[in-house]
Amino acid sequence: QVQLVESGGGSVQAGGSLRLSCATSGGTFSIGTIGWFRQVPGWEREFVAAINWSGGDPHYTDAVKGRFIISVDNVKNTVFLQMNSLHPGDTAMYYCAGTPPDGPRSYEYLYWGQGTQVTVSS
Repeated sequence: QVQLVESGGGSVQAGGSLRLSCATSGGTFSIGTIGWFRQVPGWEREFVAAINWSGGDPHYTDAVKGRFIISVDNVKNTVFLQMNSLHPGDTAMYYCAGTPPDGPRSYEYLYWGQGTQVTVSS
């Protein structure tokens, strides 16, 4: 089965940077799209960024465009989220999530990690 494990979260001051990692396992062809979501207590989970497992078609929510970069290392089966110019509004629990590579549920994020906390102080 597909497993996702996030790491790299922590506390940083505004203007700083962090790089989140998502280690994947469960098969070379187990994931179609891999992405990052974040959630703040009292708010609904929101989409942050996503990319095809092949590394194509990266997409970002407007709030992070120009500051965050998503990338894939197919050799290490790991997805990264480089976060630069962080501000307090980025504080949240960040989750890695993936979709099946094909089939009727290929558009759904069925695989989720446990999350890693990011806290940005002013």
